[in-house]
Amino acid sequence: MNDLNFRTLDLNLLRVFDEVMAERNLTRAAHNLSMTQPAVSNALRRLRELVGDDLVRRAGYGVEPTPRAVMLWPTVRESLAQLQKALAPGHFNPASTAHHFVLAMADATAAKIMPGLVQRMAQEAPMVSLRVLPLTTRDPRTLLENSDVDLAIGHFPGVMAELAAPHLQEHVPPFQARRLYETDYVVVMRHNHPLASRDLSLDEFCAAQHLLVSFSGRPWGFVDEALATLSRRRRVVLTVNQFFTAGLVVASSDLLTVLPSHFVSMTGQGHTLVQRPIPLEMPNVRVDMLWHRQTHALSPQQWLRDLIARTARQEDKA
Repeated sequence: MNDLNFRTLDLNLLRVFDEVMAERNLTRAAHNLSMTQPAVSNALRRLRELVGDDLVRRAGYGVEPTPRAVMLWPTVRESLAQLQKALAPGHFNPASTAHHFVLAMADATAAKIMPGLVQRMAQEAPMVSLRVLPLTTRDPRTLLENSDVDLAIGHFPGVMAELAAPHLQEHVPPFQARRLYETDYVVVMRHNHPLASRDLSLDEFCAAQHLLVSFSGRPWGFVDEALATLSRRRRVVLTVNQFFTAGLVVASSDLLTVLPSHFVSMTGQGHTLVQRPIPLEMPNVRVDMLWHRQTHALSPQQWLRDLIARTARQEDKA
């Protein structure tokens, strides 16, 4: 790019280039930028003329970058990030600034995090407020894309696998995540249940009647997936979308349910319930904080993520 081209450069062209490189798809890039696809194509055409390179070429259902584009992108991305940071409003001061955040999480996650988070907010950010929405999916990316929530916190195995997939490493994913804690799940039943006096066998577990906690309402979950690998299944007779409801129901019935091990004591129902190990090999459940990359550099969001991470670490030690 010569001096004349640089002096006439429209920085919006670089924003379009960055988004196209991240998405490798003009339609998705246009959606993220709130532009039409023809406008994105026109911006790329103008940038091609300035740079003297095609930058991207059509490939399958998207586009692939030229070697020149691959070389330029890291510098463009870093420059835009620095510019955004420099032009953003002054540093967020939680002690004196009013701000409102919206989070999405399940009730078991909220039971672990929210008490400590509220205490820290009262001390560090008395003018900040939170609204917590129930998590109804294991894939909250649409909520984040639509700016319905600032953060989603939960167990998102499919999303995390995609973010870590090797074929995505050359792209900048539109979402970022941070591990908060890991927890195990246990079988829960009423204290005088016929199976409560000992650990369950797999046959007993499968023969019992079960209550399933399902955010989406689908009548199967990760326990059922693990059973399917053994060519086994359980009988789910009731599906609810809250862990707290599950605890109340099994406390007064013969149903079994599977809950996070930390949750029972937090509900105040510990004296009515018994926990037993799940009688099959189950990995720990990883709880992650997920956000859209467009909010990554915003100082209020950075403060909130740090506060939640500090709270989760402290609660995990307790």
